[in-house]
Formats: sequence, structure tokens, C-alpha cells
Amino acid sequence: MRIVAIVQARTSSSRFPGKVLVPLTDKPMIIYQLERIKRCMRIDEIILATSTNADDDILDCTVRAAGFPVFRGSLSDVLERFRACAADEHAGAIVRLTGDCPLTDPNLIDELVYAFHEGNWDYLSNCALEDKLSVPDGFDAEVFRADLLERAAREAKLPSEREHVTPWFRSESAGLRWGHFQHQPIRSYYRVTVDDPVDLEVVRAIVTALEPQDPDFGVDAVVTYLDQHPEIAACNLSTVRNEGYLKSLEEDKAQAAPVVRMGEGQKLWRRAKRVIPGGNMLLSKQAEMFLPEQWPAYFSRAKGCRVWDLDGRELIDMSIMGIGTNLLGYGHPEVDAAVAATVDAGNMSTLNCPEEVWLAERLVAMHPWAEMARFARSGGEANAIAIRIARAATGRDTVAICGYHGWHDWYLATNLHNDSGLEEHLLPGLEPNGVPRALAGTVRPFSFNRLDQLESIAASHQLAAVKMEVQRSEPPEQGFLEGVRELCSRLGIVLIFDECTSGFRETFGGLHLKYGVEPDMAMFGKALGNGYAITAIIGRRAVMEAAQSTFISSTFWTERIGPTAALKTLEVMEREHSWEVITATGLQLRKSWQDLADCHGLVISNNGLPALTGFAFQSPKALEYKTLITQEMLKRGYLASTSCYVSLAHTPDMINPYLEQIDDVFSLIAECEAGRPVDELMEGPVCHGGFKRLN
Repeated sequence: MRIVAIVQARTSSSRFPGKVLVPLTDKPMIIYQLERIKRCMRIDEIILATSTNADDDILDCTVRAAGFPVFRGSLSDVLERFRACAADEHAGAIVRLTGDCPLTDPNLIDELVYAFHEGNWDYLSNCALEDKLSVPDGFDAEVFRADLLERAAREAKLPSEREHVTPWFRSESAGLRWGHFQHQPIRSYYRVTVDDPVDLEVVRAIVTALEPQDPDFGVDAVVTYLDQHPEIAACNLSTVRNEGYLKSLEEDKAQAAPVVRMGEGQKLWRRAKRVIPGGNMLLSKQAEMFLPEQWPAYFSRAKGCRVWDLDGRELIDMSIMGIGTNLLGYGHPEVDAAVAATVDAGNMSTLNCPEEVWLAERLVAMHPWAEMARFARSGGEANAIAIRIARAATGRDTVAICGYHGWHDWYLATNLHNDSGLEEHLLPGLEPNGVPRALAGTVRPFSFNRLDQLESIAASHQLAAVKMEVQRSEPPEQGFLEGVRELCSRLGIVLIFDECTSGFRETFGGLHLKYGVEPDMAMFGKALGNGYAITAIIGRRAVMEAAQSTFISSTFWTERIGPTAALKTLEVMEREHSWEVITATGLQLRKSWQDLADCHGLVISNNGLPALTGFAFQSPKALEYKTLITQEMLKRGYLASTSCYVSLAHTPDMINPYLEQIDDVFSLIAECEAGRPVDELMEGPVCHGGFKRLN
């Protein structure tokens, strides 16, 4: 069987015109690629297939001068171009390649052609299934029977099928025997195709490094190089894969009956769940918590309160803003500039960073009762550190808790004693698997605003600490915090306020400053670094010094980015009085939700701090309505649900259009409350229930 490799290319690329002719080493990129393909052992002929447009005359001349044949056909109907080229060459099978993949590996192509013959396939590809990719983007190849091009040219009708040649081969209507080939080992996470100038610089760096050592370098060498140079690999990883094909699919929608297309984020989410337990590192960011099977799941960049997903869509974030981390807005220029300067100066060394001292002094000065500070990088770590210090300071083990305090053993041990102990603090039905049974009884939960419950616990247990959030869904009742403080002082218990979420939302510092009740220790996180990882534990000297009598130490608690970001974030907060701005915005947003609900005859309840505001429908279908809001608002360009973590970027010009759009969704929900089946509006499963916590 005569095997012909057809490489499609043109000079009129909309994203990077003339890219195939730009220099790569001492020759045009397309010539570099063709010479690599020439090393294939299982290919009989290599042909460049370009268009008849005058723009491609120079491409034709360049390729012919290098000794390679050229076929010219339709610019837009690439499928017909391939059909005519294959017929001209009397090919038995076609290897389809594209001119934007200059690092094409001849060994990969030979491997694919061999598998094609051995499996007696009609069509075989290493790039057909997004969730089974095995090589970096840029090593794509397809092989298929040449005679099938005649049938495809007759039957393929959609724009994507005509422009991208092979989608029809994979369609149900074609009925072909086709497969997806996976090269071993599987390493699909890099990008070495060329769609824009940034891509080109990545490829040039690879060629410059590898070509002198081995002109025949392949995928293994490329992956090894990018593993060793993550700064190069990271340059273009946010670029949308197969953007041209995605645009063609949009044209399909205009021509054919409506089709629901799975976004790139959902495709990646499905891949993620194969290799990451749960799909990601944070329950609150799992796609099923928002809109199962439709949530975009991943972002390519973010600025202000705008987020761009992997499909290139610009979305306004009226949701949880990085789980409350970006109080100033995404990518705040001053904070990012301070971090960039730190990176340039060096993030780690054998010596300590001075920023941690400056940050400790800053936080202590803001809280007159506190005298010392320690730092970590996550809220769970900060809570665990505080408990360790409190136990060391008191010589006691048992802790009373009220609120959500992370994932560590000490906290989940609550459910060892009572399997519903964390039901109102975290999630119902949570199994403490993996937590040592010996910890049973060491943590005792009590309800917010129930001082009597805490008093009962303290009467029967020698408590090391009371760990609690200052405010949950509702404010503390008169005398509650004061009563907790008095009990702890009387019994020698360390009072710890977990302000990882509430800090800096209504006050410049801990929310406890608003209520005038001083703890013995407090933790801050989330908003402290405006998206950069930093958490703080502050406390009285008599308590904090106990850290020296135990062991609390970690390498990356000494990196420099977190403290740098925190110092600049505090500076901007203080200058802008951010806590006042976001509180006012949150109150206005809450009022607007209530006004819309009243207008449509809906009953809602409001919850959370004004800057972490949310609402819930008082209806048995509340979860369905929450899902419907997310579904419909996503269509309108918003990340939205029933909560909004307010930032300085949520200005009126962002909020007012959002309110106009959600008004329409409230109208739909009113129809459902009047009898319209909500199921007929739902385009996927209902979202999962979330945390029961401060937000």
C-alpha cells in the first residue's frame, strides 16, 4: 500500500499570518518540518497541500525549491483539497499532518502507521480523543484509507468537516472502524505547536537546545527538556488547544440543528478525575458544586473580576472570587508588581526573608492584644499550628470547636466521637476515614450562639482551647462572645478565633475588633495575600512562646512571595479602606436580590457577612433553582450562583448589568414556583450541596 503524507499549510493564518515561513534555525519552519518527516521509514511520499490563492505562491515556490512536491487546491474546503491530492498520487493510505507542528517526530508517525496496518483500521489517530491524549500538542498525526476521502467529500457537510478534513471519519454517520492510539509513556501536558509568536519562541528554544546535540531528537527529548525548563514550558500552556477547530464548530451550530458542545474546561475536568482523586485539590472548586457537566472548571487568565476560560470566553465573576482570596480583585497591579520584583530578586535562599519580620510587626501593631506571629501558607495549616501551640501551652488535649477549621486530623476527629459532630460546621455524613481512632473524644463541637453548650463541655472536660469563628451565617448574639471570653479566662483555656475567612472583610484586621472581644490567638488567610498563599497566626506572647516547646517547622513557610504579597495587600487595603467599600457593595447587592425576589413573589433568606453575601430560596427546589441560576447566568457570560464574595473590582458597572440578567432568571424561577416543571429548564444534573460554614 502506497503511504502518502500530506502536510496542509497556508500563509493566511488569522492568528499568525505567514507563520510557516518564519525562520526556525537556518530555514523556514515548514522546510524544517518536511525534512523531519522525510526521516520516516513507513512513508513513500511527502506532499505539501496548500491553496490556489496568490498569497500562497511564495509558499509553493519555497517548498518546491527545497525539493518537495506541492499540490494546490481549495483554500476553505480542505477536505476536497486532500481528496484531489490523494487521487492525484494514487495513494493507498494518507498520513495527515499540519504545518504548524514543526517538531513532528518521524518515529511517532512510523509507530502510528504500523498500528494502523496491524489493526486493520479505517482511521487511526493520536489526537482524536481529548481525554486520551498521550503526546504533547504538536505531535499530532492521523492515518486513514485514502479511498475514504471520496466518500467523505460527498457526505461531509458541516464547516468543521470540510475545513479540518477528518471529523467526518469519526462521526456516527460514517460508520467507520476508527481508533485512538496512545503512545507510551503518556505525557500530553506540554504544547509545542505554533499558533502564535509565543508558541514560536517556545519551539525555537527547544530546537536551539536540542538540535546541536541530536538533529533527530524526538518527543522524549522534548518532554525531558521542558521538564527541566518549566519557565519555557509555562509560556504557552494557557493557549486554547485547537482554537481553529472550535471556531469551526461554532459555524456548525449556525448551519446544523443546535448541538451542545462540551467545553475545553469540562474535557479537562474529565481527564483530571482520571489522574487526580476528586479531580482537584479543593472541594469548593469541584465543577459538580456549581454546574455538573457544564461548568468551565478551568481558567486561562483572570483580571479584576473577569475570568477567561479555556475556550477563550470572558466571564464576569459574580461568584466566590477565588474562594474569597482576591478581595482587591484578580491580578491587582500593585500586588503583582511587588511579587514580580520579589521573584526577580529571588524567592528562596539559605537565609531568611526580611518580609516575614515586617509582616509580623505589621499584624501585631494592628491588634494591640497580640505580641507575636507565625506564618504558614494555607488555612488548614494555620489552624493546625494554633491547636498545637494551644495544647503545648496548656498541657491539655481536648478542644471545643464551633465552625469550619480545615481538613487535618485534629478537626475531623470530631466525627470519631459522633458521626454527625461536624454536620452543622462542615458537611453532613462526612466519614473520618484515615483519622486515628485514638483521637476520638479529643474534639467537642458546640453550636454558634449556644454558650450553654460550651459551658456544659467545659464542665466535663479540661479544655486546651476553644476554637471558633467570630461570626457565622448570623451575627453573635449580645453577650455570646463576651461569655466565651469570660469562660476561657476563668478556666485557663486558650481562646482562638479562626478569621481565615472573616478577617479584613468588615474591619482592617480581625472581625473581633468590631465586637471588642480579644482572643488569645487568631488566624488570618484568604484575603491576606490577594491570591498569593499566606496565612498568619497571631497571639499573646505567653501562649505563642509554647511553639518553642514543640516542633512546628516547614520549608516553604519561609518562601518570600507570600509575605511580600501580604505587605502590599495590607498597604492597598488601608489606603482604599477596602473593608468599607466591599461591605457597602455587599449590602447593596443583598438589598437588590431581596428587591428582585419581592418583585417576583419569591421567598429568599440572606446569609453571611455583607462582603461574603449569599441568599437561599425558601423552597423544596432550592438546589434546583441554584443550579438553574448558574446555568442561565453562564450563558449570559457570568460565573454566578447564590453567593457573591465581593471585591474592589465589583464596581457598579459590573453589578448593574448582572442584576438585569439575573432578574430574567428570577422570573423563570417564579414560573417554576407557579407550576412550571423546573426539569424542563435544566440542561444537566443538579449541583451538589456545599459547606455549612461562614459563607
